[in-house]
Amino acid sequence: MIEELVRKEVRNLLIYEPGKPLEEVKRELGLEEVIKLASNENALGPSPLAVKALENSLANIHLYPEGGGYYLRKKLARKYGLNISEILLGNGSDEIIRMIVETFLNPGEEIITGDPAFVIYKIACKAMGGECISVPLKDFTFDLETMLERITAKLIFIANPNNPTGTMVTEKEVSEFLRRVPPRILVVFDEAYYEYIEREDYPDNVRRIQKGAPVIVLRTFSKIYGLAGLRIGYCMAGKEVVSALNRVRQPFNTNSLAQIAALFALDDEEHIRKSREMVKEGKEYLYSEFKKMGWEFVPSEANFILFW
Repeated sequence: MIEELVRKEVRNLLIYEPGKPLEEVKRELGLEEVIKLASNENALGPSPLAVKALENSLANIHLYPEGGGYYLRKKLARKYGLNISEILLGNGSDEIIRMIVETFLNPGEEIITGDPAFVIYKIACKAMGGECISVPLKDFTFDLETMLERITAKLIFIANPNNPTGTMVTEKEVSEFLRRVPPRILVVFDEAYYEYIEREDYPDNVRRIQKGAPVIVLRTFSKIYGLAGLRIGYCMAGKEVVSALNRVRQPFNTNSLAQIAALFALDDEEHIRKSREMVKEGKEYLYSEFKKMGWEFVPSEANFILFW
């Protein structure tokens, strides 16, 4: 009977199966040490500045958080040269993806993304009764040219770098792509691994927002900042887009500790530098070892490597 009450769109969704806790894996397999690699987390952990700020804030957790995350949004706006009205916080960037789809997608309308890419794009779309057009990757990278041929959609999701391939599309490619995308379509750039980028030809999508382009940029504190357990991310977009998203945002969607930790993590340039260097050294080592073993791999712009 309960299944009959469930919306038909939800009935067809697969349940996301989280991995087992490390302690349970140790117990089941009789191991003393287990290293978790599944979620691309920062092996250095969180910023010490963020940890200290959390310790100093624990006595205030009986109070509701500042609903809009004013101070964190103000700091992000100053960092990127935007207005505070062009910043929105989310319970991880996952929540913002859902908010985007809930806000802009009507049942039967389409989104376009790559395949494979972050699975939440498709789940959020299907939950709202939308259709997801999945365009196969080309050379492990988003095939923007083929996506242009399927331009009937209202939303386009581009993970840059892409998970799970670690590849990126360039400024030149994005510029040409956006020139040919009709202005009625919103293009969402998921830049969760932005801080690991070293290439100079990475797209400057914040500049596009400054110029009024219909794009949304997603970023997170879960990766290089090491705050995955606190669940906080943000998006940057035109104020009209952010205003629309705020209509579906829950009043207290980001908790006070997450906001405080993110504020201080932004200031810890030393932690960011060490995290970036650790990943660079680790990738170079693994590339070398993969070659020795005769394994294939895709050079990555992020903190993970696709290999086989």
